[in-house]
Amino acid sequence: MLIVKWSLVGIIALLLISVIAGQLGYLQGRAPTDLSVQDGKLKPPSNTSNSVSSQAAMYPNHPQRQYSEIAPLALNGDGIASIAKLKAIIEGTAGAKLIESRDDYLYAQFTSRFFKFVDDVEFYFDPVSNTIQLRSASRIGRKDMGVNRQRIERLRSALAAAP
Repeated sequence: MLIVKWSLVGIIALLLISVIAGQLGYLQGRAPTDLSVQDGKLKPPSNTSNSVSSQAAMYPNHPQRQYSEIAPLALNGDGIASIAKLKAIIEGTAGAKLIESRDDYLYAQFTSRFFKFVDDVEFYFDPVSNTIQLRSASRIGRKDMGVNRQRIERLRSALAAAP
């Protein structure tokens, strides 16, 4: 019984230390310096299962291609209008910070509430496919527990419902 109590105390202490480390910014990671659109492509998916990309199929030998695959966003209006609607949605999302905004491209950082993990998210209006290509990746860790995919699906629904 005493071992179980000490184990529980250890788990609680570790959780508390993790929350404090997050609140102090130690779990944010470093902002990537290689984000943007190059020749119609966003950065490839991460090499670990902590990202999603609508362009994952462009990297057929990538180790996380299948895990990362996600559909691009459908337009709601034309490309520029859709990016503007997506920008407004992001600006109204808790934990989101818009870093770069152009008529055809958005880069935002999403910070989790307790641990302050940061995910970098890009959207690009692709005139060739007439869709919004996207990439969302966690800065640190090997897995994201599906957080990036869930966020993109919430944004997809919000964009589809936007007036």
